[in-house]
Amino acid sequence: MEKSDEEKIVIVGGGICGLATALALHRKGVESIVLEKSEKLRATGACIIMQPNGWRALNQLGIASKLRQTALPIQSGHYITVKDGKHTDLPVGNGGECRCLRRSDLMKTLAEELPPNTVRFGCKVVSIKVDANTSAYSILHLHDGTMLMPRVIIGCDGVNSVVASIVGLNSSRHFSTCAIRGVTHYQTLHPFGTAFYLFDNDGVRLGLLPINHNDVYWFLTRKLTSTDSMVSKDQRLIKESTVEAIKGFPNHITEMINNSDVDSLHLTDQIRYRAPWDLLRTKFCKGTVTLAGDALHAMAPFLAQGGSASLEDAVVLARCLSQNMGIALDPTGMKAARAALDQYAKERKMRVFWLSLETFVVGTMHDTSALLARGLCIITLIILFRDKIANTSYDCGRL
Repeated sequence: MEKSDEEKIVIVGGGICGLATALALHRKGVESIVLEKSEKLRATGACIIMQPNGWRALNQLGIASKLRQTALPIQSGHYITVKDGKHTDLPVGNGGECRCLRRSDLMKTLAEELPPNTVRFGCKVVSIKVDANTSAYSILHLHDGTMLMPRVIIGCDGVNSVVASIVGLNSSRHFSTCAIRGVTHYQTLHPFGTAFYLFDNDGVRLGLLPINHNDVYWFLTRKLTSTDSMVSKDQRLIKESTVEAIKGFPNHITEMINNSDVDSLHLTDQIRYRAPWDLLRTKFCKGTVTLAGDALHAMAPFLAQGGSASLEDAVVLARCLSQNMGIALDPTGMKAARAALDQYAKERKMRVFWLSLETFVVGTMHDTSALLARGLCIITLIILFRDKIANTSYDCGRL
């Protein structure tokens, strides 16, 4: 396919970050297309915890008010140790807005705001040819033989990103922890109000957040076992293994798991992440190819920041591209594109480093396979630079 104006910007991956990036660009009047290998919108994981910094990004995207109608605000947090029943208050969102959104609601809302035919389903990228030294366009090869020559390629294709390998980012790593997620529907009002609860019992942690007055999202983390790969393929086995893991938990929690929607159950047998030190020593772009979302900074779910950080990426990237794409005396647009991506990398690098570092440390505390020396080193860094650590007060700025 010959290069055309329609392919100035190509986004690889139609998940939350890909759709958000396309919408952010659309809000700035910049056209893009999204290549999604699936045949329809995908929303793995049932729900997503949206932190205050994520809501600031959603406000910039113009969809926050619509999504607020789908989810209750989480107004308090409670940490409970199962053995002794001790309760401790947990801060939620540092006093800012926090809600639990269904992933399908978020994906649908993002997609509905895009121009028709922005997302092209069934498009799998098989290779990318990048020329980082000249003004030549990068070339995308699709599985059906189609060839695209966009001015900018944005990899939003997740933790197993094809684009990340082109940019030079190291492969993701994993904790020896598994995560199980699900949703339970209550015919009458559920008993949790607008509170987040976290139960802890000898390394098994179960958290729950209300979605609305009848639906509750819950997640469980525990040590990975040799059978989890097999269990993950059968949702009935996922429920059985979860009930087994929470023996000794309060009866109403066991009842919640037993009554959960089987179709909502999902077990992640390898929680993958990108090491924070890899983010420091790797460029975020190569030529006019860059990364965003999990493709760039895949994080374990311990701080529930992956989705919010991805939305931040989308807003910042769209702003940088819109500010630079009009540079004069640049007929190919390559100079402008590189300036935009350099600006994006400069703005996001330390933000995602600190966020990934904080998440890594929290994960290390619960993962016996992590090296103790590395954990102590990272904790020391946090003590020394705690004023720079990313948190939910971060504002990605205006589109």
